[in-house]
Amino acid sequence: MEFDFLSPVDNNIIQFISGLSTQHLGSKVAFHTDKEFPDLDQIKVAIIGVLENRGNPKAFEAVNLNAVRKELYSLFPGNWQSAIADLGDIYPGNSLEDTYFALQKVAAKLIRKGVIPIIIGGSQDLTYPLYRAYDSLEQMVNLVAIDSKFDFGKQEDGITSDSYLSKIVLDEPNNLFNYCNIGYQTYFNSQEEIDLIEKLYFDAYRLGEISNNIALSEPVFRDADIVCVDLTAVKSSDSGNLINFIPNGFNGKEICSLTRYAGISDKVSSFGVFNHNNTKEEAVLIAQVIWYFMEGINFRSNEYPFGTKDNYLKYIVPLENEELVFYKSNKTDRWWIEINFFSGQHNKLKKNTLLPCSHEEYLSACNHEIPERWWKAQRKNCL
Repeated sequence: MEFDFLSPVDNNIIQFISGLSTQHLGSKVAFHTDKEFPDLDQIKVAIIGVLENRGNPKAFEAVNLNAVRKELYSLFPGNWQSAIADLGDIYPGNSLEDTYFALQKVAAKLIRKGVIPIIIGGSQDLTYPLYRAYDSLEQMVNLVAIDSKFDFGKQEDGITSDSYLSKIVLDEPNNLFNYCNIGYQTYFNSQEEIDLIEKLYFDAYRLGEISNNIALSEPVFRDADIVCVDLTAVKSSDSGNLINFIPNGFNGKEICSLTRYAGISDKVSSFGVFNHNNTKEEAVLIAQVIWYFMEGINFRSNEYPFGTKDNYLKYIVPLENEELVFYKSNKTDRWWIEINFFSGQHNKLKKNTLLPCSHEEYLSACNHEIPERWWKAQRKNCL
């Protein structure tokens, strides 16, 4: 049984929850305790701690999530309908691979049941088993990382929080359709890595681009399956991380806006927060980041890929050699562009697919400018 890998929530937390009012978030969460396990048929969101940081060379003490849980459960929920459970923790295995195996099995089971796992790490290499959890679903996967680095790293060092992306890109079966980085800082990434992102037709947005216009990220999250947050993408003055001082990065408001976009996305089915230092200061921001993700989930509109095209206006933009087909939702005014399926060719996507886009990209297409994300998606589909 997959859930045998999970240990109950610490009794100190259960006692802490019992002292909260009925209005606090902690009073509305089902907990995995020594005596009972939540009924997942009633649950939409599952919080799991993974106390594994051997993949982070800079880690200096064991992971402890008590401070994060206390901060999170002391917050008040909005007018939320989605039921939440805290399934406890996955403890480090004898080897790093044992922990990966446990996380992969637990996450896969939850995703198949339609439950969204929120993984609190731990080091960011835990994104790898989270990605592998989709193997059994036999689908292409889109990964979005909020991170100041690309994390290609050196494969010779084994998988670490700085090199997990290389493992994802190179490992079979290769189910990765797209990787998108939000918030990279150029001086942390070699030119070879930046060129490689282009060569693989992946997407990357610099910190300044997103800070100047945070809405740029919304279509990216709308197309994501996995979203992972590296807490070192937030500047120290806002995250409270004074152990590894980071002068530049997202501020607290921006990181919460980004994770709310991730929650609102109808497609995002797993979420993770990684690379923190167990400090009480960081726990405050981690709790708020998770709160905003759960807030977003409760405002999902269940559009594409769940609805039918009857609720959309179709716009055809003729270009010199082809036609671009856009769809606009009558419900939310959000936009999509169609990626074509080419019969007789190898296609990674097995049917015509809609790629989320912005109104600005539609206007650019009307001015005979091909949207870059659409062009990259077409190329990747036929690789």
